[in-house]
Amino acid sequence: MTDKMTFSKRAEFISKLRELLESGVPPKKLKIVMPHPDHEVDEIVEKYVPPSKLKYFTLAGALSGFIGGFALTIGTVLDWPLITGGKPLISIPAFIVIVFEMTILLGATVSLLGFLILSRLPSFKSIISPEDYGNEFVILMDRRDE
Repeated sequence: MTDKMTFSKRAEFISKLRELLESGVPPKKLKIVMPHPDHEVDEIVEKYVPPSKLKYFTLAGALSGFIGGFALTIGTVLDWPLITGGKPLISIPAFIVIVFEMTILLGATVSLLGFLILSRLPSFKSIISPEDYGNEFVILMDRRDE
């Protein structure tokens, strides 16, 4: 069940939004539709949103890339040794570029996947067209228990 509250005036909309959030309604149960972007609404809602877990996806991807980069380079050198001038086979300075690139590559890729997972994208079930509400400020509140 979804409750719909429509407001034609911005001030009424902002006061009701503040009232709802201060009463303990979690922001993820609210869907806010506005005729134009409003930074004050972003600031109000931002206070009640918990920190994102995306940083853990990025950390996991970067650590996997770091370990994988060293595993790839060391494994390749041990599998196909090229002994030149008595230099050591496992030379860390030579591997740093590959390790850095793998860290960035996997960190960014896993971050993108984490973003898609955490934001539940793509979600086509609740697309709202701008014509549905016109120039009104709307708060849709989901009353279902999770």
